[in-house]
Amino acid sequence: MVFVRFKTMLALLLVGAVLGLSACHSKPESMTVATYFAPQDSGVQTAGIKMIPIQTPVGTFKVWTKRIGNNPTVKVLLLHGGPAMTHEYMECFESFFPKEGFEMIEYDQLGSYYSDQPTDSSLWTIPRFVDEVEQVRKALGLNNSNFYLLGNSWGGILAMEYALKYQQNLKGLIVCNMMSSCPAYGKYAQDVLAKQMDPKVLDTIRAIEARGDFKNPKYMELLLPNFYHQHLCRLDEWPDPVNRSFKHANETVYTLMQGPSEFGIAGRLANWDISNRLKEITVPTLVVGAKYDTMDPNYMEWMSKQFPKGSYLYCPEGSHLAMWDDQQHFYPGVIQFIKNVDAGK
Repeated sequence: MVFVRFKTMLALLLVGAVLGLSACHSKPESMTVATYFAPQDSGVQTAGIKMIPIQTPVGTFKVWTKRIGNNPTVKVLLLHGGPAMTHEYMECFESFFPKEGFEMIEYDQLGSYYSDQPTDSSLWTIPRFVDEVEQVRKALGLNNSNFYLLGNSWGGILAMEYALKYQQNLKGLIVCNMMSSCPAYGKYAQDVLAKQMDPKVLDTIRAIEARGDFKNPKYMELLLPNFYHQHLCRLDEWPDPVNRSFKHANETVYTLMQGPSEFGIAGRLANWDISNRLKEITVPTLVVGAKYDTMDPNYMEWMSKQFPKGSYLYCPEGSHLAMWDDQQHFYPGVIQFIKNVDAGK
């Protein structure tokens, strides 16, 4: 009985949304609940999940994707952070994109929990990840008439790098909570965010880092309340998808590329900087910054002005996961950007 009521309510919600936006390109006039949820093929139905083979220099592996909905003009591929976190913390988009009629694809990058996890360290480079995204695009049939790429944190790095090489395939780009310079990101963490911490707590954290004692439980015990809950996700209780993503993180890949924590940057990405190349990305681009983010919101606003077709969304209550802790600003802004691009504005 509950399931029947849920289906009825969902149908009414989607039909109402379709009727209310029938004049908008992002909602084709022919779209109905049936067409939005239509199967992608006639075989065994897998809830939209598809394991995509990825060719790499050291072999072929599979990555996990899940498609929700069908929309011929709006298909949003979500790139999670980390590197090597999971799609799980981005499940919140399921509460917002489907009711707009947007097709969305969740995706675990190679090395992440739901995808294959090879151990060859030569795989964990930006060019190799960019090539992976291109293979995923082709496998999903995305193109510049419908393909929006949305990346958060490390996913923002990957999205920008993909655009620099393959922007001819994009309709729009959304960079969430990621500066275009890791040295600038590290400097902001040290010069601004660190000074907001209790000096005694900071001294203890620095001492642990100086010893390289990152497995010491005291390290995360201090970082969680004093940094993560201030700048990563400010909700009093972290949502289950966020907790699952942290639980399933591939620490080997994460540490190799990012470093031991979100408090600054120390891995292979430490010197990454494409700030002087942002002007090369000519597709419509939205940059999302937040007041309490690990990323400098002023720098994020500056970034938005470097893109020829850039715009800026500021989340005054948000942190690094503004998609969770400032939903009242994050989603209306992102959704409107997609609608504007789809309408040719």
